[in-house]
Amino acid sequence: MPSIALQSVSKSYAVGPLAVDNLDLTIPDGSFTCLLGPSGCGKTTTLRMIAGLEHPTAGSITVGDRVLDSVADGTFVPTERRGMGLVFQNYALWPHLTVARNVEFGLKVQKVPGPERKARVEAALKMMRIDGAADRYPSQLSGGQQQRVSLARMLAVNPSVLLLDEPLSNLDATLRLEMRAELKRLHEETGHTIVFVTHDQLEAMTMATQVAVMKDGVLQQLAPPMDVYHRPANTFVAAFVGSPPMNLAPCDEDGTGLGAVILHHLAAAHPHDLPRIHTVGVRPEAIKVVDADHPANDKEWVFDGQVRAVLPTGAAWTVSLTVGATELYLVSTDEVAATTGDTIRCAVKTKAVHLFGADGNRLELETARAEAAEWIS
Repeated sequence: MPSIALQSVSKSYAVGPLAVDNLDLTIPDGSFTCLLGPSGCGKTTTLRMIAGLEHPTAGSITVGDRVLDSVADGTFVPTERRGMGLVFQNYALWPHLTVARNVEFGLKVQKVPGPERKARVEAALKMMRIDGAADRYPSQLSGGQQQRVSLARMLAVNPSVLLLDEPLSNLDATLRLEMRAELKRLHEETGHTIVFVTHDQLEAMTMATQVAVMKDGVLQQLAPPMDVYHRPANTFVAAFVGSPPMNLAPCDEDGTGLGAVILHHLAAAHPHDLPRIHTVGVRPEAIKVVDADHPANDKEWVFDGQVRAVLPTGAAWTVSLTVGATELYLVSTDEVAATTGDTIRCAVKTKAVHLFGADGNRLELETARAEAAEWIS
């Protein structure tokens, strides 16, 4: 299927602000696109407009040269004629039908001949690795197995686009991890275009080929996952993507805040750019614990912080620090030998400091340009 294009799409309801505000979004053929954002940001509304379950208030939705929705022309293609498969948060399985009959249901509606229907059901069950449960009922399955049945039912009708609305939110942590791997494998094996709605940044980062971050109905950034992480377009994306989130410090006018302290360190390298900088940011994993006698230098911001808490997670240690009146978080893969109240010395490479203007948008300084993979090393 050609690319899906949303052009100047808006959606309003009877009351309240726009659910989607002038959205321009292209979903390339064969991509795994995640619509990511907090509750109420418009991601599910966007998915439902692509599916034909909601009508835009303005704008158009096209697939290649085919217009699915156009407010100006009065064009609307019904859901059943769009060639798209939908999977929702609840599995919506028929409790009185076996797994095989549930998967077969859409094919019977399409009046697919019996032998072909049977072959497609078997193929879908095998792809989702639940062919051994064909004769069971939904109540006899785990949550992860039920989600696989829901996906198999969609795959059996062979849609060109898969639309998934938070399908993993009802699963426990172990099953969510398993299903993320299954969905990524499914995308790689079938090459289907997938549009996936989630508020979970980990799902977006691990599965997507491109991430569309939304807030209040407005697209904030559209980019590959690691670009979103390493080069956030604004302070909202910087704070939303990452766990713990990016440490952000405003540059106080009186010059005493943490942001001003960092700017003082940057001043020698960027004297002409500093007036434009409003906020500085540092990822927790970019902060390294160093020896107490580690010297200050022009390539690193070196500072002392007081430990508020050390939070081991098994694979890493998250440390809450106070630097002056500001609280920071750092993440270390090495054990941090400190307790509450201790003072530790930390260093951040100058190129790992993110800079934002008064409007919250990212600033790129010529002397601070670096490839995303080199930012945190």
